[in-house]
Amino acid sequence: MIAEPVFYAVAVPVLLLTGIGKGGFGSGVGIVAVPTLSLVIPPLQAVAIMLPILCLMDIFGVWSYRRQWSRRLMLYLGPGAVIGIGIATALAGYVDEHMIRLIIGAIAVLFSLNYWLGGRRNGDAKPESRPKGVFWSAVSGFTSFVGHAGGPPLQVYMLPLKLDKTVFVGTTTVFFMLVNYAKIVPYGYLGLLTQENLLTALVLAPICPLAMFAGVWLHHRIPERPFYLICYVFVFIVGLKLLRDGIIGTFGL
Repeated sequence: MIAEPVFYAVAVPVLLLTGIGKGGFGSGVGIVAVPTLSLVIPPLQAVAIMLPILCLMDIFGVWSYRRQWSRRLMLYLGPGAVIGIGIATALAGYVDEHMIRLIIGAIAVLFSLNYWLGGRRNGDAKPESRPKGVFWSAVSGFTSFVGHAGGPPLQVYMLPLKLDKTVFVGTTTVFFMLVNYAKIVPYGYLGLLTQENLLTALVLAPICPLAMFAGVWLHHRIPERPFYLICYVFVFIVGLKLLRDGIIGTFGL
């Protein structure tokens, strides 16, 4: 178990923010968790500690939205995610995490800017597209495997559908429960789930229900239009963070 107080000083607020984002907005704001924890521990250790915590948060999230998610969407988003995780597992020894952050960040920022500048805030919802859904869910599964950064790719497909906000969060929650539990075996195979990492996750576990239910509470008190505004703002901010980290890591600036 990690004993340094500075780690917990960083981890506790980060996990609270992650849980509120997962429970209330389905926005992938938790994508900032690994980069932030990487300031005080190695990135691979941050990824490993976060996985059991995310799996626990998913249990509370799915229970909260158990009757309010789209089974139709999950019929093709789920297989897409599994494809992405499979590709990431096969390429685990060759993936440059900085380049992945750079790509995800660019997607998230351009996606958000297109929404703001392209006049789509008041436009009609886009129709579902199975090929696009499978593609973006596969990208999400891949980037989630690399650094728990699956939120922005999934939202590139999900947000333009303009689902009911509760169905949106519920479907996103079910999707990432599938993704996170599917990562357990390959993470174990890669030697990431060590005793130290699992014990550290266990110490942080009591934060999970508090943060998730706080997010659910906020979700039911924010109207739909501000809700989607918050989602796009989160995606943009997270994208900027990942873009910055990717540029610094890739080019050594």
